[in-house]
Amino acid sequence: MLPRALSVSELNHQARHLLESSFMQVWVEGELSGFSRPSSGHWYFSLKDARCQVRCAMFRGFNQRVRALPREGDQVRIRGKVTLYENRGDFQIVVEHLEPAGEGALQQAFEALKQRLQAEGLFDPAHKRPLPTLPRHIGVVTSPTGAAIHDILTVLARRCPGIPVTLYPTAVQGKAATQEIVDAIGLAQAHGVADVLIIGRGGGSLEDLWCFNEEAVARAIATCTIPTVSAVGHEVDVTIADFVADLRAPTPSAAAEKVSPDVRHWLNQLDAQGARLARSMAASVQRSRVRMEHLRARLKDPRRNLQETAQRLDDLDLRLNRALAARMGQARTRAEHLSARLATQSPGRILPARREQVATALQRLERSTRQHLRRQHERWNHLAQSLHLVSPLATLGRGYAIVRGPSGQIVRDAASLAPGDTITARVAHGDIEATVAGVTPTEAATGKAGD
Repeated sequence: MLPRALSVSELNHQARHLLESSFMQVWVEGELSGFSRPSSGHWYFSLKDARCQVRCAMFRGFNQRVRALPREGDQVRIRGKVTLYENRGDFQIVVEHLEPAGEGALQQAFEALKQRLQAEGLFDPAHKRPLPTLPRHIGVVTSPTGAAIHDILTVLARRCPGIPVTLYPTAVQGKAATQEIVDAIGLAQAHGVADVLIIGRGGGSLEDLWCFNEEAVARAIATCTIPTVSAVGHEVDVTIADFVADLRAPTPSAAAEKVSPDVRHWLNQLDAQGARLARSMAASVQRSRVRMEHLRARLKDPRRNLQETAQRLDDLDLRLNRALAARMGQARTRAEHLSARLATQSPGRILPARREQVATALQRLERSTRQHLRRQHERWNHLAQSLHLVSPLATLGRGYAIVRGPSGQIVRDAASLAPGDTITARVAHGDIEATVAGVTPTEAATGKAGD
């Protein structure tokens, strides 16, 4: 019996399966050679060193993430899967990520931006704001379809399900993600309901997370009026957003734990407080019961108290009658004496002169009051005119306005604002709220900034 022979297709299929199951994902470094880019948008090239070479294919969905087109002879690092192209029996690597060898262009750009923003003070711990102990509303800036929002909602539902959550959806990967993240942060501020904001996504490569290393995103987080938590990638991933945010969380789930209280901990504390209160009440009732028994033993017979009280009232009644009689006699004698004195000091002889003096004094008082009021009125008119000349309302009435920035500060320099900022302009009759579309400093302001 001859052994069964494999077809070429079967052999290549088994070889491909063996390669893919043996090599899950590999990093390879070498010199790029034979680079081609057909109309399909896919890339085909080889990596070689001094002795060997290996063919590579990078399909359009992955090569669109490469920021610079590779050139013949470049030394590069790739990440991909080892496989076999069955139609030709070619051993190859399907590339998912490509970067310059060594530190890599993205890493260089990351370090340069990090150093520049750190020099500007955007990472200063003094600028970090504390998170609210019990947030009334939580905002989340992330993808509505990613695992991050699912993890965040799961943790919040477990720890404190009563806190409302608003999702500000955005792409978290690709060229358009940067502006979408900036717009989502601005929308959260304009919405004005969240008092803490989680910004992040799940894990990925440096290139996948790159939108969180963009300067526009970093500055949007730095100027955000809501306390922010950066939750980008896994614990080992570090982005510029982590340095700028008020707090960095290693994962989206950890961010949800940091911004929310644990309701189970509160319930345990409430149970403990209830038990202590019950024990305290029982002890208080027992002490009251003992005191009541003690007082009951000291309490006299009520009938005896009533008899003593009645006897004392009778005694007081007698004393009061005697005192009233004596007092009435004294009052009668004094009234007679005063009546005799009053007859000698009859008002009929004094009142006419007093009336004349009062009339004269009233006339003088009226003249003096009228003169004083006239002088005060003239003085107040003069002061009102002087005050009106320096009043800011008079300035506003001539068409000027007082402009305040997003945090309420008076804007004296256009360079202190950025596009998208919300400003309030005070005019003569009311306030105007507006959003900055652009900033054009004057020559004087530009010269000052250059000095």
